[in-house]
Amino acid sequence: MKRTVLEIVLALAMVGAAAFGYMSWKQSQGSKLAIEELTKASEEATAKIEEAEKSAKAASEELETMSKESEAAAAKASQFDAVKAGLASGATLADLEAAYKKEKNLSPERLIGLATLRMLTKGAEDPGTIEAYKKALALADWSNRKNTICAAQIGLAATGEKVDVMADCLPKGSPKMAEGHSKDDGHADHSKEEAKGKGDPAAKDNGHGKKEDAHAKKDEHAADEHAKDGEKTAEKPAEKHATPHWDYEGDMGPARWVKEFPTCGKGQKQSPLNIKGPFVKQRVDLAPSYKPGPLTMLNNGHTIQVNIPAGSKLRIDGIAYDLLQFHFHRPSEEQIDGKPMAMVAHFVHKSADGKLAVIGVLLKEGNENPNIKTLWANLPAGEGPPVDVPDVTFNPASLLPKELDFWSYEGSLTTPPCTEGVRFFILRTPVNISKEQVNAFPFKLNARPVQPQNNREITIGLAPADVNWLGDVLAQAMPAHARAAVEAVEAL
Repeated sequence: MKRTVLEIVLALAMVGAAAFGYMSWKQSQGSKLAIEELTKASEEATAKIEEAEKSAKAASEELETMSKESEAAAAKASQFDAVKAGLASGATLADLEAAYKKEKNLSPERLIGLATLRMLTKGAEDPGTIEAYKKALALADWSNRKNTICAAQIGLAATGEKVDVMADCLPKGSPKMAEGHSKDDGHADHSKEEAKGKGDPAAKDNGHGKKEDAHAKKDEHAADEHAKDGEKTAEKPAEKHATPHWDYEGDMGPARWVKEFPTCGKGQKQSPLNIKGPFVKQRVDLAPSYKPGPLTMLNNGHTIQVNIPAGSKLRIDGIAYDLLQFHFHRPSEEQIDGKPMAMVAHFVHKSADGKLAVIGVLLKEGNENPNIKTLWANLPAGEGPPVDVPDVTFNPASLLPKELDFWSYEGSLTTPPCTEGVRFFILRTPVNISKEQVNAFPFKLNARPVQPQNNREITIGLAPADVNWLGDVLAQAMPAHARAAVEAVEAL
């Protein structure tokens, strides 16, 4: 009996011990899970703290940068206030306006300076400020005066005018300014400098070139039909501009130029034209006097252009025009009775008072042209700055026909910004160019379509033949000192 009781007690003890052990094990498992959860939570909290610390550090650095920028902006604002205070009397503006009154045609850069000075002196609401900015933009030539165009667009936007400021004109990261064209669209007439000098009207670079003003100086222009830029659409595309604003095909083709260059679509005297009768007879003394000089060539992404050193001139009824550059279009931009020729060479000239005149030499497919051969043998490798060809001399007169009879009309640049006020003389006698030479031209298509005539007269005229040979003969007969005196006078 006692044994039985002991066995029962022992069994109960064992059961109790087992139950206690199980409960202890169960409790330890729960603690382990809790510890794991707490460890995980701790790790997550640590990661968040580190992330928060990084964010706080970045925010601190950003605040420090903003503080420095704010200090710089405050310094600039203080400088700006000092400038405004110094100009507030209006004396400087009055002096500048008085000086510029003597100038018949102000360049876009001078107009920008005048507009900016007026804004500083009279405020952004001043009508004269807005007018000066618009005029500068209308005269500017896109191809070569990007900085001027940007200054005009930003200036107009600052006055509250609605104008599309090109993305290239804005600092990186800055929001786009007000859209829509200004009333006269800052681009309008040459919206871009087009007149490039156009208001000047001709910068040396004109004609697709890169010369100087309005089609003019060696490194300045572009636009228009004879402007620095020349045309685009290379057969093997001469590298495209990083941000092309116009082209000869596609989304930026001639039909879309008006969006950025209003004059291209709204102008009433646009070029080129289809030359067809009836014609008005007119006597004009057209006398080119071109001289040989070092060969400088340019592929501006729109055409091949040859920049001309000082000395070559064209006289129209006795008025002298400097030859700035000549460039090529394929096919010819001008049509004769509805038919284009293989190509055309445009010789861009500018007078002392800024007027532009273009002589067009039609190139018909025929025999090889030895002078074109010289040019094509020295074509730039691709789009880029002007290239001086070593040991090669070229005379622009070698591309002119012997007969200088012409058709003439009032037109515009044939490339954006399509500035008007350009006098065209299209020579009636074409010059040969071989099929192989046409195909070797780097641009497959760089010609603007013909434009409406809009009741403009096309005159037909006779020009005296080139008599430079007589002058050369007489010059050789002169003493050296006499020749030097004559050359000095001609240079004036």
